[in-house]
Formats: sequence, structure tokens, C-alpha cells
Amino acid sequence: MSIETTVTRAWQRQATWLWLLLPLSWLYGLITMIRRQAYKSGVLSSYRAPVPVMVIGNISVGGSGKTPLIITLVDYLQQQGVNVGVISRGYGGDTSQMPALVSKSSLPSVVGDEPCLIVNTTGVAMAVCPNREQAITTLLKAYPDLQFIIADDGLQHYALQRDIEWIVVDAARGFGNEQLLPTGFLREPISRLKEADVIYHEKAMDASNHDNADNDQHHVNRLTMHLEADSMQRLWQSSFDSQMSRDMPEKGSPVHAVSGIGYPQRFFDTLDSLGYNVIGHPYPDHYAFSLAELAEYSDYPIVVTTKDAVKIRALLLEYTAQQALTGDYEKLANNLWVLPVTAVLSNNCYSHLNQQLSQLGITTQNDQANSHMNE
Repeated sequence: MSIETTVTRAWQRQATWLWLLLPLSWLYGLITMIRRQAYKSGVLSSYRAPVPVMVIGNISVGGSGKTPLIITLVDYLQQQGVNVGVISRGYGGDTSQMPALVSKSSLPSVVGDEPCLIVNTTGVAMAVCPNREQAITTLLKAYPDLQFIIADDGLQHYALQRDIEWIVVDAARGFGNEQLLPTGFLREPISRLKEADVIYHEKAMDASNHDNADNDQHHVNRLTMHLEADSMQRLWQSSFDSQMSRDMPEKGSPVHAVSGIGYPQRFFDTLDSLGYNVIGHPYPDHYAFSLAELAEYSDYPIVVTTKDAVKIRALLLEYTAQQALTGDYEKLANNLWVLPVTAVLSNNCYSHLNQQLSQLGITTQNDQANSHMNE
């Protein structure tokens, strides 16, 4: 078991031994505060992009539903006629090849898994680089007509100035022991939430209850989202004998849930809520799977997230470019399923976003329609 996995599990169960690391958390917090103040005061220089920038991130380590949120926002902005682009650090990619534009043919090993997922889903203009200034410069050089840029993560990347900050908080996971790294899983103190818009990622049932809580002003103004599972899909279509090709796993049947995302338990819980007998296999975030280890889960269908699917599909493409799938690997290809999820945002989120865009001088089709109605 890796150190990352050990510490992540300790955070989840709030292990007592983590408090031995408290002096390190104090040091981490002090360095973080000094660094941020240095950017605020101008001691360290920061970059102002020529177009408005929206940063979407979190104050915790691990998944919060940020990537599905970005995909939904990009879809919405595209529908509203806003020429939007996305930048990312490109975690898990090859930094020696960055800055780089992301296309539908890009490999996760080069640009990262999340950028591949975002572009394959939305077709948005996107660039990756740990240096966000270089990412934006590369993106605008290729797409000079962009009106708005969403920065995937980078909340703590204060070298990049931003016009809008949305912080995603997993309401179900909470903040653990509320301590900074490494005692807890917070990158910044909870007080940081007061300086940005907070999007509470809730369970679908909780979000529905808030929508009906008209008499509670706190809930009325709350910005929320939840994830809805879509229909399960085959990860790979091959010419394997149809007799071995299984239909979608039946509810109540066992499935191997293999996940290399920041918070695998959410994925396992989703499959469980759909009625499957889940055998969970959590891996570290952005884990580099191999076909050999996946083939070990051959007794039941294997279900993965869309983020992991882009890497696994790339492995299969690389393998089939050299030789045909046979034996265990052919069986694996027909045993792999993907469970897509969609971020569903509350009406408050869209209203608030439209207001923020209007303040930045960005007009949406909704604004234009309302303007014509008032004429």
C-alpha cells in the first residue's frame, strides 16, 4: 500500500496518530499564509489575463466533483453563446511537453486524464501547463476570440489573478478533523470559504430537500450541485465472440468498482445506490493502471469512472496498435464498463453565474432574450 493511500485512509477514519503531525500542519499553514500575503502585497508578481478568468477549485485534497461541474458549466456557456476556454495544470501528464493544447486525440500520459475527459466530452478549447500564464498564453494564441477562461483547479495558484472563484465543497465528506495538511486534508483553512462563492456538492436527495425548503433563507440562497448517474456504457467495443460479450450488469449482481479518483467512496456509494453488490478497489488519484492488473478482476464485470476510462481506453488503443486482443485481455475488454455522471446545478448557481458574467461585460443569450422582451 502506498503512503498516499495510507494517509488518505487515515484521513477518512480520522486516525488518532495524525495529531502527531500537527507541528507540520502549523508550519504548512504559516508558509501558505506568508506566500499568499506576498502575492497580495505585490512582493511576488501575479499574472492578469487579457480576458476574465474563473477559478474552480477546492480547499481539500481529493475529489469534490470539480471536473463534472466544469463540464456542465462549459456546456451551459457554449449553449449561451459564450466563447469559453479551459486551462489546467495537466496533472499526470508529461510536463516536458507543456504548455500544450488538448485535443480529442491527446493522450492522458501527455496532457493528463481530466483534460482528456473535459475535451472529449465538450470539445472545448483547452491548454495545460503547471505555469497557468503559459497555459493561457498558449490557449489565446490558438484561440484569440475567447471571451472567458475557466481554470480547472489552481485555487492556491496565486500567481494567476482571477475574477471569479468557485470553491466546491463535498457536503457529505465535510472537512474531516478540520486541520491543514498533513494532519488533515485541508489545503487552506475553512475561513478561506468566506472569500469566494461556495458550491456545496450534496447528495441528490439532500439537494431536492433544499429546493423545497422555501421558508429557509439559508437554503434559498445556497449554491448547490449534485451528481446524477447516467446509463452504464461499454468502455470498449471489440469483435470478441458475442457469446462472451455480456449485457449490462444486472442490478443486485456483484461488480468490481475500480477507481483512481480523489474520493473513490463516492463512486462506490453511487453504484451501491443503483443496486449493485459493490466490490470496491480504491487506487490513488490519477493512478496509472495497467491492463495486467485490471485483468485480475475477471470474475465479475468491472465498472470504472469516466476519468479512469480515458486512461484505460488509451491503454487498449496502444495495445491493439501492436497486436490483436486475445485471451485474458480480450475478455477484459468485454468486461469493462463506464458509469458516466452529470453535475446538476441548482437554479441559484446559474442565476449567480449570469450575474457575475454580466458584471464582467459578458452577455449570454438569456441576457439578450431578456433585453429584447423589455424593449
